[in-house]
Amino acid sequence: MELKYGFISADDHVQETPDLWTSRLSKRKWGGSIPQLKRQAKNESWTIDGQPVPLRGTARAAALMPDRNHEPQRWADVPATAYSFTERLRAMDSDGVDCQVLYPTVCGGSGEFLARIKDAELENACVQAYNDWIIDEWAAASPRFIPQALIPISSGEAAAQEARRAIKRGHKGVIVPPSPWNLKDGVPHINDPSWDALWNVCSDAGIPISLHSGASEKVRLKAWEGFSPVLAAAMDDITGPVSTVSIMANILFAPIFNRVPKLKIVFAETTLAWVAYELETADHQFERQRLHKEGYTRKPTEVFHEHCFVTGWFDRAGLDIRDFLGVKNILWESNFPQANSTWPNSRDFILRSFTGVPARDKQRILVNNAARLYKIDVSSKEPVSAKRA
Repeated sequence: MELKYGFISADDHVQETPDLWTSRLSKRKWGGSIPQLKRQAKNESWTIDGQPVPLRGTARAAALMPDRNHEPQRWADVPATAYSFTERLRAMDSDGVDCQVLYPTVCGGSGEFLARIKDAELENACVQAYNDWIIDEWAAASPRFIPQALIPISSGEAAAQEARRAIKRGHKGVIVPPSPWNLKDGVPHINDPSWDALWNVCSDAGIPISLHSGASEKVRLKAWEGFSPVLAAAMDDITGPVSTVSIMANILFAPIFNRVPKLKIVFAETTLAWVAYELETADHQFERQRLHKEGYTRKPTEVFHEHCFVTGWFDRAGLDIRDFLGVKNILWESNFPQANSTWPNSRDFILRSFTGVPARDKQRILVNNAARLYKIDVSSKEPVSAKRA
């Protein structure tokens, strides 16, 4: 695929449509437990397994609204660009984005809302419906859409089986809730060897695991009830990325990479600057507490540089310390169509953020790192727009 603009966004979101699950799952068997959009007195809201989905509206599409402080409250008010691949391609063209790596919305950024379904059979059916939908509707429409699969968390083997099926269908990444044990009783910690079946499927296929920020409610500070809806939304957008601090710390010290040495993990929608604190602090603990005596042969920074990726979209300070983070470990995103997305001015944000960054580093962060990670065939080696940025 020849790049026209020179930008690959490593984290954007699709809006699931009201008929996604109702058209693919048996109403006779599952009834009101099927994920669906329900009409309320003043709005429409999503339910999964009969429980409300904690979204601020019918969709997360504030970047497309006249006022980014407000989400659409009825499906009729959701801009088509959020859920229509045809309109999405037009929006990408207007913003100068060649490809989007896709994450869900109603399912939760890491699929955590589906993962709360108590019935394992229903959970698996809902996950499969989403994975098939994103392939059948979006990936089939254009190679510019990079699909990623969700997994059921009822067991490591169930997760591995669905990942294997999804990868065969064409998924380029696998999205995992970063703290699955907090979502459902009986689910093991993510460090537990029972997940190795999933890690090995992805590692063997050369497919990265993605852990999306904000998906672990128990490690995230909730907005004060006294905040206005606008302030609460702003607070969520700030605390979401940095809630990954605890998640990343666990991954850096987990024995996962010792057991699966070729596994790659993307921490999505992170921003960049705080990652330096995380790595520096982790290395300090490693050295002061002599963790090599605990069986660790590599410092956390070495583990990060070998296995991990982070994403930024408006960052300036983070790019100033790119060598410490690792130029090959940074991905760019537009975070479309959420309120803090750089759309429709991504070119301007890139120009500002990358001031003083050498052309080679820009090319790696804006294109090459994501292309290599997600196996995107990039024919254009040095896009004109990447030179301008």
